[in-house]
Amino acid sequence: MSLEDLFCDIDDFCRLFLPTWHRQLLTSGERKRHRASRLTLSEIMTILIYFHQSQYRNFKAFYLRHLSRHCRGDFPH
Repeated sequence: MSLEDLFCDIDDFCRLFLPTWHRQLLTSGERKRHRASRLTLSEIMTILIYFHQSQYRNFKAFYLRHLSRHCRGDFPH
């Protein structure tokens, strides 16, 4: 499975799952900040699944040796 296909599947899942999940969250009554991150949840999940499919044993080596060199265009932020 290519990285693009993996991202599309995860993004489709997140578009369906996140609104349902947010509706079912319990609140304590306190207002909390919800800062937008530079990476979307779909991108984060894609990177983690891609790491688990790779031959790397730790995430730091995967990020430094593969992701930052070969996938910079796929994840511009």
